[in-house]
Amino acid sequence: MTLMLRPAVAGDLRAIGALHQRSRSAAYRDFLPAEALAAVSAETMGEYWTERWSWERDSHLLTVAERDGRLVGFSYVGPHDPEEPDSAGPDVGELYAIHLDPAEQGRGTGRALMVDALATFRLRGWRRAVLWVLAQNTHARDFYARGGWRPDGVEREGDIGPAPTWQVRYVRPVP
Repeated sequence: MTLMLRPAVAGDLRAIGALHQRSRSAAYRDFLPAEALAAVSAETMGEYWTERWSWERDSHLLTVAERDGRLVGFSYVGPHDPEEPDSAGPDVGELYAIHLDPAEQGRGTGRALMVDALATFRLRGWRRAVLWVLAQNTHARDFYARGGWRPDGVEREGDIGPAPTWQVRYVRPVP
């Protein structure tokens, strides 16, 4: 069973949305209300990715992971917004997302997407990388810590559907 990473194309965006919705539902079900997770459908997530990609495809990279021709994960990277409060500084890239099909957990796909994202940062000349992770998502926090990411003390509030969430920023140097 071969894993392949490649840049996303427009025809992938609906499937990315559906995978994103499945991934979030599985990863967040232990700490977010079911109604919050159900508030954002796979179709809505597909529309979200279609719209976002139309604005950001020249400055961001959406990478898909396929196993034997089936979409099993994706990552999304781009420049970190230097205007963001408590900005991590110039020359910083942001890992906006790594999401996997729930059945793909533990198969090395997330690690492959992270390594690929760090290589993209290096190619774009970014020396530091940041990401945001839900504070209650201990599985993801442990995954990022194993990859050399560390919380820097900056936090923010966000929302998933109608549920407020608390997010922690992680940073790491780009190798």
